[in-house]
Amino acid sequence: MNVKFSAKCVAVIAAGAMSMSLAACSGGSMDGSSSSNGSAANGDTITLGSITTNSGTAAAYGEAEVAGFKLAVDEINAKGGINGKKVKLESMDDKGDATEASNAFNKLAGDASVLGVLGPTISSTTAAVAPLADQAKLPAIAPAATSDSIETGGYMFRTCFKDSYQGEIAAKFAAETLKVKKVAVLYGTGDPYSSGVGKAFADAAKKAGLEVVAEENSSSADDTEYSSQLQKIQAAGAEFLYAPYYYSVAGPYIIPQARSVGYDGYVMGPDGYDGLKMTDDKSLYNNVLYTTHYSPDDTSNAKVQDFIKSYKKVNKNADPNTFTALAYDSVYMMAQAIEKAGKNATRESVRNAISGMSFEGVTGNFTLDKKGSPKKSVIVLEIKDGKPQYKTTIQPSK
Repeated sequence: MNVKFSAKCVAVIAAGAMSMSLAACSGGSMDGSSSSNGSAANGDTITLGSITTNSGTAAAYGEAEVAGFKLAVDEINAKGGINGKKVKLESMDDKGDATEASNAFNKLAGDASVLGVLGPTISSTTAAVAPLADQAKLPAIAPAATSDSIETGGYMFRTCFKDSYQGEIAAKFAAETLKVKKVAVLYGTGDPYSSGVGKAFADAAKKAGLEVVAEENSSSADDTEYSSQLQKIQAAGAEFLYAPYYYSVAGPYIIPQARSVGYDGYVMGPDGYDGLKMTDDKSLYNNVLYTTHYSPDDTSNAKVQDFIKSYKKVNKNADPNTFTALAYDSVYMMAQAIEKAGKNATRESVRNAISGMSFEGVTGNFTLDKKGSPKKSVIVLEIKDGKPQYKTTIQPSK
């Protein structure tokens, strides 16, 4: 997700944990010889482990995911469980630390009753766990780990779309919905999230027949001055600017500075714009849009309102956020795979059922690709009167 601390700016960190041999990261069946790969669903209960960040800087994200996990598990159990068996959730806190996440996963992997794992929460911890999932042959679904660098498709999968996918969707939106012709991109070269998404947009824009009139960059995604780059973008005649930065930079710096040099066209960003920090002049943010995973105002997806109603009923009328929605879908993905694998499901058969699966959820409908990432619908929000409002849902290209 778009948290600078976590999912957007970390590459693979736990090099030691990742030096072990990896399983092939392709779709299809995977034969396993691990002793932990035997049937884990022989009793009356199906045990799912969860690894989330419930303490430290990113604790709010982990707690939101746990709430989503619990809601889905309770719903499934109320309907009779999976294949007639109740689901039990074993939750562990990784504190946002790769070593803690690795230790938690290894503990769950050593418990033969655990059939699958939900999590981890952020990209750094997920990157550390991914090779361990392959080694232990224990399937895992990460709700919100968006970094492109994470190896998935072996025994690690994800519910969220990858960072670069947002750039591709933004180009599709610019060409097909806004119908602009001249676009520009501005990104931070020192930040994997910003540069990765920005380059993906530029490539996709060219393939879509758009004219990329300016491709500017900054040395990092933390700068506060962008006027020189924005002047070039304005002079090039851009109608649409894609600027994949974080909410704390795009809001107070990039957008106001773009308006100050005379640029009044569209500005669009990825989910890093969630919680956009704005100046007092809200009119500067007209024609600002961004992509995200979920919106409570999405009326195109019937599952959204049912999910919100169910969540509010057991959480004192509180509103669920994106992390909760992604976590909720992750449980149902795992449940769909276990049901397909049958009453005597094994870790391997569950993994094979997840691979390439088609799924309809709160955060969109999708099919997992060969790397275990979804090609899914994406929500577009537009800033109006200083508040993000649902604009549309962009369906993936067929």
